[in-house]
Order: sequence, then structure tokens, then C-alpha cells
Amino acid sequence: MKSAKAVFLDRDGVVNEMNTGRVRQVNGPDDVHLLPGTAEAIRGLAEAGYRVYVVTNQGGVGLGYMSLADLEAVHKRLEELLAKKGARLDGIAFCPHKPDYGCACRKPQPGMLLELAKRHRLSLSESYMIGDRESDIAAGRAAGTRTIRVNGAADRSKGRADGSREGAGSARRPRRHGRASFTADWNVSSLLEAAVLIVHRLAEERGLP
Repeated sequence: MKSAKAVFLDRDGVVNEMNTGRVRQVNGPDDVHLLPGTAEAIRGLAEAGYRVYVVTNQGGVGLGYMSLADLEAVHKRLEELLAKKGARLDGIAFCPHKPDYGCACRKPQPGMLLELAKRHRLSLSESYMIGDRESDIAAGRAAGTRTIRVNGAADRSKGRADGSREGAGSARRPRRHGRASFTADWNVSSLLEAAVLIVHRLAEERGLP
């Protein structure tokens, strides 16, 4: 059986709001608000043949700020909001441990991605990790995926760590050597922009117009 390709998504700040005018931290279902274009992005990736998973650090569980039941309610609400817009996730993986726990699942460690890949026969080299933090990008690199950082125009205007100024969705060949582990292959301003980039690259790889 051929391995499937996947897109791994960080949750807060990529899929749903965090540190916005109405949401500071996501600790309950009432705090879940999809970012614009989220459902469209996930739906488009699925239509292109990608499985879509959320991989999220949830150290608040280990620190006692929320329970596993609270987290389950958050994810249930997230899936409900996506379903209302015709989108669905293939799974949600989370690390509930404290930030200093030393586990293999908390990003920047690649444990969640590796476990999903093993369980669902995913080709990591054909997959993408999309996140808004250095830990997301480092986890994707450690797992062997391509990486996309959602960091908006403000980050791009400051330039890249290597001095370049790539525009959002710059369709270049990823370079994986001699670079910091947190430098993404591409920078974009939203999940929807990342999804468009991925679908366009897939078409190019298949030789489609």
C-alpha cells in the first residue's frame, strides 16, 4: 500500500484565534474561533489528496490550567466549527505535558508527527508541517517534512534569518542544509495561503498546468 501524504497543523494561531481581541488563551470551547480561511484551507488540502492533522502542545493540562476533559471539549468544538463549513480533520494529536517535562512528543521534538506517520502510514518526505512558532518548524524538520511558517507580513518585512526577503508563498525548492532548524522552507501570512502554495506545488510536481 502506498504511503499517504499529510499536512500537520499547529493549532492556536494557525487554525484558530489566540492572543486576539476576543481570545487570549484557549482553555474552553467558548474560546474557539476559526481564523479566516481555515475551513477552506483544510477542505482544499483534503481535495488535493492530503490527510490533515492538528499537532498541538497543550502544556496547560500538565500545569493544571485545564483538564483533559476541557481539552476534549475544545477539540470537539473545533471539529464542529469546521464541519459547519464542510471541512474535517483526520486527527488531532496533543502533548499534555509540562514544558520542562522532557518528553518526546512536545514540539520542537517530532514525536507527535512520527507517531501519526507510523500509525497511518504517512510519507513524511511528501508531507508538510505548518506552524507559527520556531518549535513547530523544528519539529517538522526533525520529522523530515517540508515546513511552512505562518508569520504574517510583519515578520516577512524584517527579512529572513539568512538575510533574504522572501515574499509569501515563494515557490522555491526547499534548502535543508546549513540553516537554523527553525527557519521554514516558506513564509506565508495565513493557513489559506499555505494551502494554496501546497496545492500549486503538487500540481507542478505532477506536471499539471
